[in-house]
Amino acid sequence: MKPFRAAVEAGDFAALGELLAEDVVFRSPVAFKPYEGKPIVAAILRAVGRVFEDFGYVRELTDDDGRGSALIFETVVEGVSVNGIDLIRLDDDGLIRELTVMVRPLSAATALAQAMGAQFPQIQAEVLDAIKDE
Repeated sequence: MKPFRAAVEAGDFAALGELLAEDVVFRSPVAFKPYEGKPIVAAILRAVGRVFEDFGYVRELTDDDGRGSALIFETVVEGVSVNGIDLIRLDDDGLIRELTVMVRPLSAATALAQAMGAQFPQIQAEVLDAIKDE
């Protein structure tokens, strides 16, 4: 997970798109239905980069097969402290196939939902631009 972690820690959310499989599945901590596909997941990750403040990973756990990781993080969203975990699973090509994010406490999930909701017009515009370029 070193490339993913390095890109996030550097704030290079654009580079994260290159690490995603075309059929990546993203499970959000604040949405019931998973998001599927590289354009929408890349746009969501860029939006996360705009709403997270003082982000840092504090621990990393890796599966024995090297294809799964749990990256534990701390950040702030709209003044609310957030504790979270990025659960990542790679495909056979070493690209991110699954990304599940969990956050706590409830006040953090609420702040994240509100902040990301405000980002959705830009996310949608970015997805439409990406689809046009294909």
